[in-house]
Amino acid sequence: MSKSFKRTLVTTALPYANGPVHLGHLAGVYLPADIYVRFKRLCGHEVIHIGGSDEHGVPITITADREGITPQDVVDRYHAMNADAFRRCGISFDYYGRTSSTRHHETAREFFLDIEQKGIFVRKSEKLFFDAKAGRFLSDRYVTGTCPICGSTEANGDQCEQCGSHLSPLELIDPKSKLSDAKPELRETLHWYFPLGRFQKQLEAYVEAHNESWRQNVVNYSRTWLNQGLADRAITRDLSWGISLPLDEEAANGKVLYVWFDAVLGYISFTREWAELQGDAERWKRYWQDPESRIVNFIGKDNVVFHTLMFPAILMAWNEGRTEGRYELADNVPASEFMNFEGRKFSKSRNYAVYLGEFLDRFPADTLRYSIAMNYPENKDSDFSWSDFQNRTNGELADTLGNFIKRSVDFTNSRFEGVVPAEISSEAWNSLGIDWPESIRRLSEAYEGFHFREAASLTMEIARFANRFLTEAEPWKTIKVDRQAAAHTMAVSLNLCHTLSLLFYPLIPETCNRIHGMLGFEETIDSLVQPGAAVWDRAALAGLEKGHRLKGSSEILFTKIEQKDLEPELEKIARLLADAERREAVAVQEKVTFKPEIGFEDFQKIDLRVARVLECEPVRKASKLLKMKLQVGAEERQVLSGIAEHYKPDEMVGKQVLLVANLAERTIRGELSQGMILAVEGVDGRLFVVEPQGDGIIGNPVE
Repeated sequence: MSKSFKRTLVTTALPYANGPVHLGHLAGVYLPADIYVRFKRLCGHEVIHIGGSDEHGVPITITADREGITPQDVVDRYHAMNADAFRRCGISFDYYGRTSSTRHHETAREFFLDIEQKGIFVRKSEKLFFDAKAGRFLSDRYVTGTCPICGSTEANGDQCEQCGSHLSPLELIDPKSKLSDAKPELRETLHWYFPLGRFQKQLEAYVEAHNESWRQNVVNYSRTWLNQGLADRAITRDLSWGISLPLDEEAANGKVLYVWFDAVLGYISFTREWAELQGDAERWKRYWQDPESRIVNFIGKDNVVFHTLMFPAILMAWNEGRTEGRYELADNVPASEFMNFEGRKFSKSRNYAVYLGEFLDRFPADTLRYSIAMNYPENKDSDFSWSDFQNRTNGELADTLGNFIKRSVDFTNSRFEGVVPAEISSEAWNSLGIDWPESIRRLSEAYEGFHFREAASLTMEIARFANRFLTEAEPWKTIKVDRQAAAHTMAVSLNLCHTLSLLFYPLIPETCNRIHGMLGFEETIDSLVQPGAAVWDRAALAGLEKGHRLKGSSEILFTKIEQKDLEPELEKIARLLADAERREAVAVQEKVTFKPEIGFEDFQKIDLRVARVLECEPVRKASKLLKMKLQVGAEERQVLSGIAEHYKPDEMVGKQVLLVANLAERTIRGELSQGMILAVEGVDGRLFVVEPQGDGIIGNPVE
């Protein structure tokens, strides 16, 4: 049986303040969190929603360098832009903070000093890339080169965009600095490391304790890292932008906390800032340091291990040796899969995205909220398409929900003087054909289980029932022969309007407040929700008594989307796809044009062989890599390839492939790779493995 809690703290992953948030971000993190929070508020539970901007890290300094402005200019712009977009979309944060704030810097330094004084950090001298022209060490994002896995010449020092493989700068072939385009040199520098392995057993117990309550993807990602064995993680960087180390020693000069250590602590510092604004500076402790408080971290799947292993390990380090002031760990980490856009992955770097602010300039927030909820990527990737958005807005919101509400209010205003014309007994209400207790129970379980698509579908089913009830009862005909029967029909319909205004509130809150107003309530649903007020329970009841007066006028809740309204968006998609194809074609051409010329004798050094894939499996801690056992003549080789997004392991078994057989061996993610298989990238970003055809050619050279 799940534990009951007195209160709930909901946090959302902090978006980098180096660009606008897009619909993929909204679908994966911020909308599901808001839906959950609004449901909890409606139930009368004590809940707060904490979010904010991640304003440190290399992506921000790269943006600043590119635009010739300061990092502060960058974060000021995008923090304001994203906070406004969230507000317009109805994302109801109790507090939306910034990791550049004084309170956050104090909190992060407090954690660093506590762990440092306990002797938990490990100091290591290591050789890292240094740009002599720029006079500074290079963080991973400032180094580019050739990917050792797929051969892309535009891989970054932390990840290859083409094959998705996670890298370190030292793994790159022919590395160069993004600052000066010079070849960097290795220089020794000292850094602080967090020993994750020290907390391996505690983290294993933490994950296993939530094996049945967490989503399977969260458990699997966490177990993969744990099974591999947790290693030390650097928590400092040589940068000028960030939280400087609070140590009075020469070795700490010019060093800042690495963003993965700093950012997650924003959840705590923002809650502290929220408490201060409430006039109770200690109130934050009720949420972070009370076992009767539940913490829920909403994130995307690419942030799982930061929240199930790294952040918990930081809190475990703080708790070590303490009997008071101990932090609680998250009870759940509902990580979503990705939402794609018209069949392709959202990408800010490739400008293939629909940005939230731009969307809200053209379409109402609630239409977007509903469409995304109905396509929520809970267990697998989903897709946002303009046609689906149009169909759901027109068919489900406008024709079903909006049509029912307006018909009910208009008919009551015109034929019953704008008042509820009859009393509805509990017997009549419960004999409509809906099992109210069961319906509310199923909806509640869907929300509590983070099954938001199911919750949206169940709610729309009740709207369809209401619409059918009114259509089949035909009060516009019945009133001519039996006014009392028509009055009963309208009383039921108006009560269904009231019920729907409450049931839909977590999904489309602005619309539900408007419905509430049309029904004659002066207060909004927003104003009704407070701890202890179980507004949600009222949805199961006939809440409008006979004589209750409506507002006296109605409004169109949803305007249908015409094809002409979508033409600019469809044209934009065409432009984005065309631009992407041109960039990819240019990139290919550039690679051909700028690769250095080699002689025939150099080409002869490359040993290309036909190989057969005997076995294939994913690589732990590397979601984009496949590990293959290849037969090359009488020999077997192990090769890693960044094609996991394009081929399933069982699809590769039995294929004949081309292998660069004399490529120097490399160790990647702890696995040996003895060569490279050849693949070609299509215009849509899909990789196609080169498959030579023919019998009896395994092990043969390519002439």
